[in-house]
Amino acid sequence: MELNDRAELDTSQVNDLGRSGGSGRGMGIPIPLPTGRGGLVSLVIAVLVALVGGGIGLNAATNDDGAGGGEDLGQTCSRDNPDRFENVKCRNLLYVNSIQDYWEQEYPELSGRQYEPTDTNYFSQAVSTGCGSADSGVGPFYCPADKQVYIDLSFYDELASRFGADGEFAAPYVLAHEYGHHIQNLLGTNERAGQGQQTGPESASVRLELQADCYAGAWAKHATESRDASGQEALFTSITDSDIKEAVQTAEAIGDDTIQSRSGGGINPDQFTHGTSEQRQRWFRQGYDGGDPRACDTFGASRL
Repeated sequence: MELNDRAELDTSQVNDLGRSGGSGRGMGIPIPLPTGRGGLVSLVIAVLVALVGGGIGLNAATNDDGAGGGEDLGQTCSRDNPDRFENVKCRNLLYVNSIQDYWEQEYPELSGRQYEPTDTNYFSQAVSTGCGSADSGVGPFYCPADKQVYIDLSFYDELASRFGADGEFAAPYVLAHEYGHHIQNLLGTNERAGQGQQTGPESASVRLELQADCYAGAWAKHATESRDASGQEALFTSITDSDIKEAVQTAEAIGDDTIQSRSGGGINPDQFTHGTSEQRQRWFRQGYDGGDPRACDTFGASRL
């Protein structure tokens, strides 16, 4: 994977919150991490209620601990800074720009409507959102109430150290997955999730997550076609087969069965919320191989 040093980044798509944020209720859609804070089952039920009912009344917090907000990305990630892509915030800003440029082009074909861009929020340790307060333990998540993505960038260190997913392309895969949830929210797909089984290997939650993986694969197929804020420069100059392999390995590392096994317990399909490692890899490849989000209908699929 090579990033274009000449690319002009749109910093308006990312907010660096530091340890300060807004307030709200509910919970978003995370990458699953075994945190001991209620478990994945209670978390996914909270997700489904928030998706269809606007939230579940979790207490709001302001995170006003005196730590202040984040840095000025306009300066840090400027083309005038030759070392900007050594900074994880600037690299992830480029990924967000690429993902949203893809959906700007693809979403009208998929839905007949214009795409609604949304922000990604960097936070540290804890954040309050339109879906309620959350900490880094839930992993990256999308909040349907405020239609925004949230990520503590230290997650990538945990992804590498705890799950062995240390490839560079793990980060854009994770973000593309979360923006897949934004597409579901815009399409109303999440309403179907609220009407179905909430946990288990064939649950609506699993179908949502696998579809988001598939959408991530479709973006990856076209990522080198995405353009910068000026419309003149590519954001990626190359994405290789090795990069796609890293995304597939990340999907494997965060499958429900793999996470349950690593947490020291047995594998219990009734507790699945995101899909098995095999399923996550296969649906990412489904999106990537065809490059068409229309092939990501996990709700109509006879085999997950």
